[in-house]
Amino acid sequence: MGVGVSAHRLAGTVASLGAMGTISSVDLRRHHPDLMVETGRSRDRALIDKTNLIALDREVKAAKEMAEGKGFVAVNVMRAVSEYASYVRQSCESGADAVVVGAGLPLDLPELTADFPKVAIVPILSDVRGISLILKKWMRKNRLPDAIVIENPKYAAGHLGAPTADAVNSPNFAFSNVLEGTRQLFKDLDLEKESIPLITGGGIHSHEQVKQLLGMGANAVQLGSPFAVTEEGDAHPNFKKVLVEARPEDIVTFMSVAGLPARAVRTPWLEAYLEKEEKLQRAAKQRPCTVGFDCLVSCGLRDGIAKHGQFCIDTRLAFALAGDIKRGLFFRGSEKLPFGNAIRPVRELIEYMLTGIRPVLAAVAPPTVRPMHDLVPA
Repeated sequence: MGVGVSAHRLAGTVASLGAMGTISSVDLRRHHPDLMVETGRSRDRALIDKTNLIALDREVKAAKEMAEGKGFVAVNVMRAVSEYASYVRQSCESGADAVVVGAGLPLDLPELTADFPKVAIVPILSDVRGISLILKKWMRKNRLPDAIVIENPKYAAGHLGAPTADAVNSPNFAFSNVLEGTRQLFKDLDLEKESIPLITGGGIHSHEQVKQLLGMGANAVQLGSPFAVTEEGDAHPNFKKVLVEARPEDIVTFMSVAGLPARAVRTPWLEAYLEKEEKLQRAAKQRPCTVGFDCLVSCGLRDGIAKHGQFCIDTRLAFALAGDIKRGLFFRGSEKLPFGNAIRPVRELIEYMLTGIRPVLAAVAPPTVRPMHDLVPA
């Protein structure tokens, strides 16, 4: 979800309707004016890290209050961020029902959550090999995942679980192959009786897909981009506008500074960056973090890693959160959205995905500025 796109309003609404709403943990201070007054121009990394934990605590508690005891409130923590362990612990202390971890293998998640046995721990993985590694490592620690998210990098948004941009289309990531392989893995490890739920994510946009995936052995589905563009999504209206107006040819896959492929909308900044990417990579060298916030364990720009992206990802995602179409980085999945270019409430999205019942969509008036495209409604 990037920076701040899924905060307490979206996650709390989703949970209030009986589903699992997920807060994206990275740099949540940007949703809190008082914290930004304190840190907006600061280069004190310790202060920024501290205020982000305060913001995370506020967001979890606010989401739980909105949920009124219904559903679940989860926190997504990227394994690739430098404050990963702190975010995990704070999520548990603040009362999150689950911690969901992707962008790397969370081999130490059982230890980090050991004092909070009621908090579900959920890894995000893309292939049977990764699932096997996590299961075997965690079994030695007498802990199993409470669920596993199987995310297909061919369709997902943001950081993708593939080694390179070219590898995202590998058949090893196909839902059918991973679901079948994981069920066999459960048999081989004598884990069938544990009934670990498998949650498929990436590109899911219709009730028919949900039925198909459940028929293939999935227990649930995960939605990213469709929730991001709901009325309750926490990002600026311009963020939603960029996502719903993106044509297939506007959506590109490239290397992030985190060393992972990423998928986003080709906005003016991304277009300009991609044109000079090779030149920037050739000139890569180590440099101080320009914003005083070392958000990633490994950063291509800061650490001078030529094969990784060469831009400040936190800055670009923050521009997107604020609705800056020219300068922002807007993560989006590759597939069409459930309601086309319509911005609808979370309740309608959940109802459609579960039942196939669509809301009556009013005609959308032509925008006052030239859109990136006119996406055909799903």
